[in-house]
Amino acid sequence: MTKILIVDDEKPICDLIDMNLSAAGYQCKAVQDGLKAIDLIDREMFDLILLDIMLPGVDGYDIMDYIRPLKIPVIFITAKHEVRDRVKGLKLGAEDYLVKPFDVVELMARVEVVLRRYNKTQKLLTAGDVVVDVEARQVTRGGKKVVLTNKEFGLLVLFMRNKNVALFRETLYEKVWEGEYFADSRTLDLHVQRLRRKMGWENQLVAVYKVGYRLEI
Repeated sequence: MTKILIVDDEKPICDLIDMNLSAAGYQCKAVQDGLKAIDLIDREMFDLILLDIMLPGVDGYDIMDYIRPLKIPVIFITAKHEVRDRVKGLKLGAEDYLVKPFDVVELMARVEVVLRRYNKTQKLLTAGDVVVDVEARQVTRGGKKVVLTNKEFGLLVLFMRNKNVALFRETLYEKVWEGEYFADSRTLDLHVQRLRRKMGWENQLVAVYKVGYRLEI
Protein backbone atom coordinates (compact mmCIF):
# COMPACT_ATOMS: atom_id res chain seq x y z
CA MET A 1 0.00 0.00 0.00
CA THR A 2 1.24 3.48 -0.89
CA LYS A 3 2.37 5.30 2.25
CA ILE A 4 2.10 9.08 2.56
CA LEU A 5 3.40 11.43 5.27
CA ILE A 6 1.45 14.65 5.87
CA VAL A 7 3.37 17.44 7.61
CA ASP A 8 1.33 20.55 8.47
CA ASP A 9 1.05 22.58 11.67
CA GLU A 10 -2.72 22.97 11.21
CA LYS A 11 -4.41 19.82 12.50
CA PRO A 12 -7.71 20.44 10.64
CA ILE A 13 -5.79 20.47 7.35
CA CYS A 14 -3.92 17.30 8.31
CA ASP A 15 -7.23 15.63 9.19
CA LEU A 16 -8.86 16.74 5.93
CA ILE A 17 -6.01 15.43 3.80
CA ASP A 18 -5.73 12.23 5.84
CA MET A 19 -9.47 11.54 5.54
CA ASN A 20 -9.53 11.93 1.77
CA LEU A 21 -6.30 10.06 1.03
CA SER A 22 -7.26 7.22 3.39
CA ALA A 23 -10.67 6.96 1.73
CA ALA A 24 -8.87 6.63 -1.61
CA GLY A 25 -6.86 3.68 -0.25
CA TYR A 26 -3.59 5.34 0.78
CA GLN A 27 -1.92 4.70 4.14
CA CYS A 28 -1.28 8.02 5.88
CA LYS A 29 0.55 9.40 8.88
CA ALA A 30 0.37 13.05 9.95
CA VAL A 31 2.49 15.27 12.20
CA GLN A 32 2.32 18.98 13.01
CA ASP A 33 5.97 19.59 13.93
CA GLY A 34 9.10 19.70 11.77
CA LEU A 35 11.34 17.81 14.21
CA LYS A 36 8.73 15.09 14.67
CA ALA A 37 8.53 14.78 10.89
CA ILE A 38 12.29 14.22 10.61
CA ASP A 39 12.15 11.66 13.40
CA LEU A 40 9.36 9.78 11.61
CA ILE A 41 11.20 9.91 8.27
CA ASP A 42 14.26 8.39 9.98
CA ARG A 43 12.20 5.50 11.34
CA GLU A 44 9.80 4.70 8.49
CA MET A 45 9.69 4.53 4.69
CA PHE A 46 7.30 6.80 2.79
CA ASP A 47 6.36 6.91 -0.89
CA LEU A 48 5.38 10.60 -0.80
CA ILE A 49 5.55 13.55 1.61
CA LEU A 50 3.05 16.42 1.65
CA LEU A 51 5.01 19.21 3.31
CA ASP A 52 4.07 22.60 4.73
CA ILE A 53 6.78 25.28 4.84
CA MET A 54 5.94 27.24 7.99
CA LEU A 55 6.37 24.65 10.76
CA PRO A 56 7.43 24.70 14.42
CA GLY A 57 10.82 23.18 15.18
CA VAL A 58 12.22 22.97 11.65
CA ASP A 59 10.68 24.60 8.59
CA GLY A 60 9.77 22.81 5.37
CA TYR A 61 12.78 24.11 3.44
CA ASP A 62 15.18 22.60 6.01
CA ILE A 63 13.25 19.32 5.97
CA MET A 64 13.52 19.30 2.17
CA ASP A 65 17.30 19.71 2.44
CA TYR A 66 17.46 16.87 4.97
CA ILE A 67 15.47 14.34 2.95
CA ARG A 68 16.78 15.15 -0.54
CA PRO A 69 19.32 12.26 -0.49
CA LEU A 70 16.47 9.84 0.34
CA LYS A 71 14.84 10.49 -3.07
CA ILE A 72 11.34 10.71 -1.56
CA PRO A 73 9.02 12.83 -3.75
CA VAL A 74 7.64 15.93 -2.02
CA ILE A 75 4.68 18.19 -2.71
CA PHE A 76 4.80 21.50 -0.85
CA ILE A 77 1.40 22.55 0.52
CA THR A 78 1.64 26.07 1.93
CA ALA A 79 0.08 29.49 2.31
CA LYS A 80 3.27 31.06 0.89
CA HIS A 81 2.07 32.07 -2.55
CA GLU A 82 4.75 34.41 -3.88
CA VAL A 83 6.55 33.36 -7.06
CA ARG A 84 9.91 33.43 -5.26
CA ASP A 85 8.57 30.92 -2.71
CA ARG A 86 7.40 28.57 -5.46
CA VAL A 87 10.72 28.86 -7.26
CA LYS A 88 12.67 28.18 -4.06
CA GLY A 89 10.58 25.11 -3.27
CA LEU A 90 10.94 23.67 -6.75
CA LYS A 91 14.67 24.41 -6.89
CA LEU A 92 15.10 22.53 -3.62
CA GLY A 93 13.73 19.47 -5.40
CA ALA A 94 9.99 19.44 -4.71
CA GLU A 95 7.90 17.72 -7.37
CA ASP A 96 5.00 20.14 -7.02
CA TYR A 97 3.82 23.20 -5.08
CA LEU A 98 0.18 23.68 -4.01
CA VAL A 99 -1.03 26.92 -2.42
CA LYS A 100 -3.63 27.03 0.38
CA PRO A 101 -6.56 27.13 0.27
CA PHE A 102 -6.71 24.24 -2.19
CA ASP A 103 -9.38 22.04 -3.71
CA VAL A 104 -9.25 18.44 -2.44
CA VAL A 105 -9.82 17.08 -5.94
CA GLU A 106 -6.84 19.06 -7.23
CA LEU A 107 -4.68 17.72 -4.38
CA MET A 108 -5.71 14.13 -5.16
CA ALA A 109 -4.90 14.64 -8.84
CA ARG A 110 -1.46 16.08 -8.06
CA VAL A 111 -0.71 13.22 -5.66
CA GLU A 112 -1.64 10.72 -8.36
CA VAL A 113 0.53 12.46 -10.97
CA VAL A 114 3.62 12.50 -8.73
CA LEU A 115 3.16 8.88 -7.66
CA ARG A 116 2.72 7.85 -11.30
CA ARG A 117 5.94 9.69 -12.16
CA TYR A 118 7.74 7.58 -9.57
CA ASN A 119 5.92 4.36 -10.54
CA LYS A 120 4.33 4.24 -7.10
CA THR A 121 0.72 4.77 -8.11
CA GLN A 122 -1.93 2.35 -6.91
CA LYS A 123 -2.58 -0.36 -9.46
CA LEU A 124 -5.86 -1.56 -7.91
CA LEU A 125 -8.76 0.51 -6.60
CA THR A 126 -11.46 -1.10 -4.47
CA ALA A 127 -14.89 -0.08 -3.19
CA GLY A 128 -16.99 -2.84 -1.67
CA ASP A 129 -17.07 -5.72 -4.15
CA VAL A 130 -15.89 -3.50 -7.03
CA VAL A 131 -12.24 -3.82 -8.06
CA VAL A 132 -10.60 -1.67 -10.74
CA ASP A 133 -7.25 -2.52 -12.33
CA VAL A 134 -6.27 0.93 -13.55
CA GLU A 135 -3.39 -0.14 -15.79
CA ALA A 136 -5.27 -3.02 -17.43
CA ARG A 137 -8.49 -0.96 -17.53
CA GLN A 138 -10.44 -3.92 -16.18
CA VAL A 139 -13.38 -3.73 -13.79
CA THR A 140 -14.95 -6.53 -11.77
CA ARG A 141 -17.98 -6.55 -9.50
CA GLY A 142 -18.36 -9.51 -7.18
CA GLY A 143 -15.63 -11.24 -9.18
CA LYS A 144 -17.48 -10.83 -12.49
CA LYS A 145 -16.15 -8.64 -15.30
CA VAL A 146 -18.03 -5.39 -15.99
CA VAL A 147 -17.83 -3.79 -19.44
CA LEU A 148 -17.66 0.02 -19.36
CA THR A 149 -17.28 2.69 -22.00
CA ASN A 150 -14.21 4.94 -21.82
CA LYS A 151 -16.22 7.75 -20.23
CA GLU A 152 -17.83 5.42 -17.70
CA PHE A 153 -14.41 4.06 -16.78
CA GLY A 154 -13.04 7.59 -16.35
CA LEU A 155 -15.92 8.52 -14.06
CA LEU A 156 -15.53 5.31 -12.06
CA VAL A 157 -11.83 5.89 -11.42
CA LEU A 158 -12.48 9.52 -10.44
CA PHE A 159 -15.19 8.52 -7.96
CA MET A 160 -13.11 5.69 -6.48
CA ARG A 161 -10.09 7.95 -5.99
CA ASN A 162 -12.31 10.49 -4.22
CA LYS A 163 -14.58 8.33 -2.05
CA ASN A 164 -16.99 10.26 0.18
CA VAL A 165 -16.01 13.55 -1.50
CA ALA A 166 -18.65 15.67 -3.22
CA LEU A 167 -17.38 16.25 -6.76
CA PHE A 168 -18.65 19.24 -8.73
CA ARG A 169 -20.31 18.59 -12.07
CA GLU A 170 -17.81 20.94 -13.70
CA THR A 171 -14.90 18.95 -12.25
CA LEU A 172 -16.30 15.59 -13.36
CA TYR A 173 -17.00 16.82 -16.87
CA GLU A 174 -13.70 18.63 -17.34
CA LYS A 175 -11.64 15.66 -16.01
CA VAL A 176 -13.42 12.98 -18.07
CA TRP A 177 -14.54 14.83 -21.20
CA GLU A 178 -11.62 17.28 -21.11
CA GLY A 179 -13.84 20.13 -22.16
CA GLU A 180 -15.90 22.99 -20.77
CA TYR A 181 -19.06 22.00 -18.89
CA PHE A 182 -22.41 23.46 -20.00
CA ALA A 183 -25.12 23.61 -17.35
CA ASP A 184 -27.87 22.39 -19.70
CA SER A 185 -25.95 19.27 -20.74
CA ARG A 186 -27.48 15.92 -19.72
CA THR A 187 -24.47 13.90 -20.87
CA LEU A 188 -22.90 13.64 -17.40
CA ASP A 189 -26.18 12.64 -15.71
CA LEU A 190 -26.87 9.91 -18.26
CA HIS A 191 -23.39 8.43 -17.82
CA VAL A 192 -23.72 8.50 -14.02
CA GLN A 193 -27.09 6.73 -14.26
CA ARG A 194 -25.59 3.95 -16.38
CA LEU A 195 -22.62 3.66 -14.04
CA ARG A 196 -24.99 3.31 -11.05
CA ARG A 197 -26.77 0.41 -12.69
CA LYS A 198 -23.63 -1.41 -13.81
CA MET A 199 -21.92 -1.07 -10.40
CA GLY A 200 -25.05 -1.69 -8.34
CA TRP A 201 -24.53 1.70 -6.69
CA GLU A 202 -28.12 2.96 -6.72
CA ASN A 203 -27.75 3.97 -3.05
CA GLN A 204 -24.00 4.69 -3.00
CA LEU A 205 -23.52 7.05 -5.95
CA VAL A 206 -25.68 9.94 -4.78
CA ALA A 207 -26.55 13.32 -6.20
CA VAL A 208 -25.45 16.31 -4.11
CA TYR A 209 -27.80 19.27 -4.46
CA LYS A 210 -26.30 22.17 -6.43
CA VAL A 211 -22.90 20.45 -6.45
CA GLY A 212 -22.69 17.16 -8.36
CA TYR A 213 -22.19 13.59 -7.16
CA ARG A 214 -20.56 11.69 -4.31
CA LEU A 215 -19.60 8.01 -3.96
CA GLU A 216 -20.53 7.06 -0.39
CA ILE A 217 -18.45 4.10 0.79
